[in-house]
Amino acid sequence: MERDAQFVEEVVKMLVDNPDDVKVDRKVDEMGVLITLDVNQEDMGMVIGREGSTAKALRTLLRVVGARNNARVNLKINEPEGSQRPARKEQSEEGEKEQKTLDEVVGDIEI
Repeated sequence: MERDAQFVEEVVKMLVDNPDDVKVDRKVDEMGVLITLDVNQEDMGMVIGREGSTAKALRTLLRVVGARNNARVNLKINEPEGSQRPARKEQSEEGEKEQKTLDEVVGDIEI
């Protein structure tokens, strides 16, 4: 296994509750390197993170690893079979934030 795939596997195994279920696959083609990640259904939230922050950080680190090796490295996180995403909760009218135009936002900024 190449260093980039090994890096992803080690980092993800530290994040999840079921490290034995972590599987990493690495493919190289004309577009670069594609690393595919499979994790236990229960660990998807840990790998994705709040608003995708953990997945985004992993992808950023992989870009750095790839740049050191003059390669473009992409990460694909497979959704486990049988997983069901919970429905998103709509914000109530009381909790909804007022939408402002760009001019209103800029006008609110004090210099």
